[in-house]
Amino acid sequence: MGELDLSFFSWDVIGKFVVTGFWFSVQLTLVATVGGLVLGTVLALMRLSGRPILALVATVYVNGMRSIPLVMVILWFFLLVPGWVYSALPGGDNHRAEYSAIITFIAFEAAYFSEIMRAGIASISQGQVQAGQALGMRYGQNMQLVVLPQAFRNMLPVLLTQTIILFQDTSLVYAIGAYDLLKGFTTAGKIYGRPEEAYLLAAVVYFLLCYGMSYLARRLQQRIAIIR
Repeated sequence: MGELDLSFFSWDVIGKFVVTGFWFSVQLTLVATVGGLVLGTVLALMRLSGRPILALVATVYVNGMRSIPLVMVILWFFLLVPGWVYSALPGGDNHRAEYSAIITFIAFEAAYFSEIMRAGIASISQGQVQAGQALGMRYGQNMQLVVLPQAFRNMLPVLLTQTIILFQDTSLVYAIGAYDLLKGFTTAGKIYGRPEEAYLLAAVVYFLLCYGMSYLARRLQQRIAIIR
């Protein structure tokens, strides 16, 4: 290992190689968060519905996904999904890695968001649920108007923490060749012949981004605690 070359830390490197990967990591995080929340909420409601079949399907899905390494799920979707599925999407098979990453993260993170939402729903007083029923609300209306808004507020700091973990996990898409933030640094390090500097800079960027988001999550948790 040679001496560190600080000239590597330049906008020329970041602008050419890192920005594109950064935007993909951000987009993947946002899409996976929204999609995972929607699917995770559905799974949570299935588990709490009181219907054995729905609860069983949701339980098997959640426990199954949480028991499998994420990188293995990424490889499954990339290698096993038929090519015609990706060919039907914009960009076709040329964006197979990106589409695989998006589908994988939505499906995988839904299992974790489901458990967070289930805990949030369970934290709402049964008295409020019964009050909604007394007003004539159906199950869906009660969840939509009474339970879910409060559950989202209660679980928001935890959801943000899971989103931070999701952003860190996006680096695993290197396994299928998707051009994410880490891939940008790796490419720059190979081209300039400075892999040590590339990985050091990548670690600093990941730390600053994740620490900043963690700080915001803590501040939000404090504000919610005051409101309560």
